[in-house]
Amino acid sequence: MSAFEIYVYYVSWGINGKSRPVLFFSQEDEKVSIFTITTKYETKSDKIRAYFFKIVDWAEAGLSKQSYIDTLSINEVSVDLLKNPIGKLTERDRTQFFLFLAKHSK
Repeated sequence: MSAFEIYVYYVSWGINGKSRPVLFFSQEDEKVSIFTITTKYETKSDKIRAYFFKIVDWAEAGLSKQSYIDTLSINEVSVDLLKNPIGKLTERDRTQFFLFLAKHSK
């Protein structure tokens, strides 16, 4: 595993959930830190959109349509739950993502 790889992970909320892409960010022991990736941008409030990073090179990253990294929260999951990356952020998106995080960190 390396930082900025994109995996598919089952994200749950209560009794519901769905498989969605996530961005692997870091690992400590058997836990990994991930950000969820979404295509739902237009329906969000301006306040929430401010924390969504637009992936410019989404196709090169292995995604099927325009996607955004939700930086409102970082999640920790077991490392064994992430299997076979589907892609990776391009150098351009990685650079812009770091700048975005620095500007929008809470």
